[in-house]
Amino acid sequence: MTIDLLHRHVRQLSECRRCHTAGFPVAGVPVSPVRAQDIPALLSCKARILIVGQAPGRTEASGTQPFIGAAGRTLFNWFASAGIDEADLRSSALISAVTRCYPGPSATGRGDRLPTRVESTLCRPWLEDERKLLRPSLIIPIGQMAIRVMTGRKVLSDLIGTTLVVDGIACIPLPHPSGASSWIYGPGNRDRLSAALKHIGKWWGSQIAGSGTPD
Repeated sequence: MTIDLLHRHVRQLSECRRCHTAGFPVAGVPVSPVRAQDIPALLSCKARILIVGQAPGRTEASGTQPFIGAAGRTLFNWFASAGIDEADLRSSALISAVTRCYPGPSATGRGDRLPTRVESTLCRPWLEDERKLLRPSLIIPIGQMAIRVMTGRKVLSDLIGTTLVVDGIACIPLPHPSGASSWIYGPGNRDRLSAALKHIGKWWGSQIAGSGTPD
């Protein structure tokens, strides 16, 4: 039964120490993509969403919910502009990431350290299992690292504002909401972000709220 498998997945993820054992300077414990008590409601949704970020931030390092720090506030403000409430989205989405432990601060002192490809590979089975268990109707990769992992592409200006199809699943990329990211300030990029959020809002209206037709 899928609900039991997802509960087991969450439990096993909490016990994972792969990156720590491999010698990477990760901190805290792996952050679960969904709280155990929210699994039944999530799986009852006919149209499920898989949100994929880069890695937990310092605020999430204690193993709490994903995207609860400053970047999360920015992200959910973006979704609010598309007419999507944070609580409603969290109940309809599994909020995952390429890597699951806080990678520590960047050596430059600006933002967090970018997880390595080895860390991404070590964590990849968790993400693949989640996609199989959830069977999402929409994937939202956030930031260049997640977009590359989920789509095989990485040029944000070519992708943000478009709707892709990945393995038969709609995929609408977003830029990273971290204050350390300067992409949003590039020419035309705010318009690209607005277009992406419009696509997500239309999808939400059609699949979740029951109104409108997505592009």
